Amino acid sequence: MVELAGIIILGILAQWVAWKFKIPAILPLILIGLLVGPISTLFSESGGQWIQPIYEGGNGLFPGENLFYFVSLAIGIILFEGGLTLKRGEIKKVGSVIGKLISLGAAITFIGAGVAAHYVYGLDWRISFLFAGLIIVTGPTVITPILRNIPLKKDVSAVLKWEGILIDPIGALVAVLVFEFISVEGDSGFTKQALLEFGKIVVVGFAFGISGGYALYIAIKKKFIPHYLLNVVSLSVVLLIFVESDLFAHESGLLSVVVMGMFLGNSDLPNLKELLYFKESLSVLLISILFILLAANISLDDLMLIYNWNTAILIAVVIFILRPISVFLSTTNSTLKTNEKLFISWVGPRGIVAAGIASLFGTKLVAKGVPGAEYITPLVFAVVLITVLLNATTARFFARIVGVFLKSSDGIMIVGASKVSRLIASYLQKNDRHVVLVDSNRININKAKELGIDALNANIYSDDLTDNIELNDVGFLIAMTGNDEINKQATNRYGEEFGENGTFRLISSEEMRSAKNLPEGVFSRTHDYLKFTNIARKFPSIQEIEINTEEQFLKVFKIIEEEENAIPVFLKDASNAISIINEPENITITKGSYLAYLGKPMDLEDVMTATKQEDAEEISKE
Repeated sequence: MVELAGIIILGILAQWVAWKFKIPAILPLILIGLLVGPISTLFSESGGQWIQPIYEGGNGLFPGENLFYFVSLAIGIILFEGGLTLKRGEIKKVGSVIGKLISLGAAITFIGAGVAAHYVYGLDWRISFLFAGLIIVTGPTVITPILRNIPLKKDVSAVLKWEGILIDPIGALVAVLVFEFISVEGDSGFTKQALLEFGKIVVVGFAFGISGGYALYIAIKKKFIPHYLLNVVSLSVVLLIFVESDLFAHESGLLSVVVMGMFLGNSDLPNLKELLYFKESLSVLLISILFILLAANISLDDLMLIYNWNTAILIAVVIFILRPISVFLSTTNSTLKTNEKLFISWVGPRGIVAAGIASLFGTKLVAKGVPGAEYITPLVFAVVLITVLLNATTARFFARIVGVFLKSSDGIMIVGASKVSRLIASYLQKNDRHVVLVDSNRININKAKELGIDALNANIYSDDLTDNIELNDVGFLIAMTGNDEINKQATNRYGEEFGENGTFRLISSEEMRSAKNLPEGVFSRTHDYLKFTNIARKFPSIQEIEINTEEQFLKVFKIIEEEENAIPVFLKDASNAISIINEPENITITKGSYLAYLGKPMDLEDVMTATKQEDAEEISKE
């Protein structure tokens, strides 16, 4: 009981440490597992481990093959959650670079690592390519914590993010297929029967995955499942498909749950996001338990097995040769610069899927007596540990060295994706500013995406935005919803994180009427959401008027501000730099600047004539 409770407590503690210090959770989890497992034998009085995963000699948690069953089911759930994130449309949207990385790049890593493992370690070709299949994956759970605090160009962070998301289930699928082929070939020899058995596994895996996904889809769509049982029923169906598939074709369970997750992830289920949240929470708990157990299950003999120069050479080949080759070949003829390719080559940490499946497959193959199988688990764990540690400690420094570190965060996040926000975002985007709209209304988000604007369907009251690496270049926050409380919540909660260079929000109706003690940072001191919306409905465009002096600016600004159907919003200087007009009396004007406003088109000559008339009136008064 103490050991089981200790694993859960230590696992969640490791997750908290990872969040606090912004490092991948897998790093403290594996280190804790090694500490309470093989390393603890060096300190304990009895010479035994503090936590013994397998029950032996009256001590341990899982008797017989129960640890093996737990790991299988846990990995199945984790892979199902990974399958949910793999969407066909996203592969098309992310561009040719990411498509090549998850195909050509993965193939280069697979073949190169397989050859390296065979010749460096002298492993059998089957085990060598299983190792290669396992280290294809990177994974968002290790990429995101490393990148979230490194300001990068959107293209670079997007490539790394989507590579991690898409390669996770694809790499798992490759590893599962290689393992299943090894298992079949090992049982019956490299014969026609072995190929037939392998084909049976693939067919059964896909058949159960698709049929299970379709059955769950219909049950949810037709509301056969009450809302409060949705998550637990989905979990039970995943376990059912995993077990049934495995009974029909041994070792096909993992393949079936990946396919099932991919099927549901590409469906139009309205509850998909809620289902994904539940699976993510469950995965965090399972990962926390799983990796302490798996690391603790590695013995000192396993560690000594790979304690040699061959391990260092193999890992060096993976990190310093195969990764750069796969990245540079995959990014040929792309818009990425050489320094950006170098940074992407440097950031390639292996993740949770690699370590988890390696332990599962290694245990199975060792039990079957496959030669060289004892190297799989410790070798993959070594690759995971070294790559995560290397990238977590050097990524920021390396970004500065190669010149991809953004010195200033000029990206803009607009909370609210209404018509007004979309107009403003389109204007900013046309002027080469990275803009992201955030809204909980999916219709608004879809309209923004149709215009080619980056948009996130998220709730500012949740933690949806915190770990999103696409926002790591954002330094300005503008809250423009029709709800005053949401605007205040957005600026209060995310102002420090995303508004380091400026935080703005729309003035509330009450603040506008009182016109006293107005808060700093409002987007406009004379127009609330309703006025913005009315003007955008009548005149849905942003106009520009050229100004050259501060005196001219103040006069033009006053005329536009007093115009019923216009709102001044931005000042664009001669270098195309854009700033929000918050305090017009303190703005410095350079020749060739433009005053941008939302609303009724006004002729420049008319505006200038009006300013001259004002000048004449002032002179006559004097």
